[in-house]
Amino acid sequence: MVKNITVFTTNTCAYCSMVKRWLDAKGFGYDVVNLDQNPERQAEALKASGALTVPVTIVTKHDDTQEVIVGFNLARLAPAVAA
Repeated sequence: MVKNITVFTTNTCAYCSMVKRWLDAKGFGYDVVNLDQNPERQAEALKASGALTVPVTIVTKHDDTQEVIVGFNLARLAPAVAA
């Protein structure tokens, strides 16, 4: 079961919009961290993902384990939110 979903995004990221639209269509709630508006959180996204790109989606389970998905990767995102 999913406890929390956080999507790190920027204003110009097309893949970020695709992730958010997919989550919306599936009825999942999520938090958005816009790195253009919150540049101080860039290190948080980098530490979690090891990537300098967005979207970075962090799925936190009820046991506090996390799955980090970089980009619009439904092969990883769908099972992460379904578990």
